[in-house]
Amino acid sequence: MITIDYKDRRPIYEQIVSSIEELAVRGVLEPDSQLPSVRQLAVELSINPNTIQRAYSQLEKTGVIYSVKGKGNFVAADPKRLREEKMEQILQEMEKLLRQALALGVGRERMENWLHSLLEKEEGGNKA
Repeated sequence: MITIDYKDRRPIYEQIVSSIEELAVRGVLEPDSQLPSVRQLAVELSINPNTIQRAYSQLEKTGVIYSVKGKGNFVAADPKRLREEKMEQILQEMEKLLRQALALGVGRERMENWLHSLLEKEEGGNKA
């Protein structure tokens, strides 16, 4: 479910946030389903409970999860909104990269070739 990549440069709590967001967006975590307790997930991942708490706090701030006092943390009921926000972030990143490529003089045809190549690579990797 949630894995930590110790070679990843991102802080562990950010990896946890990303994993839970992705699972919610893909529907693996159903709306209103309960997440593992802070202590339970910390033991499962062999990390400090404060790291889990930080990730859960971040997820609550962004509306991915909500907490019920004495009950735990639950997946928010609107993963579609989260998916839309993620797609908007992706579009903004693509626009930024496009501007950088244009500033370097990269032409439209070359960028289209890059995109097609990347799509083929990803789609081929998902079929394996």
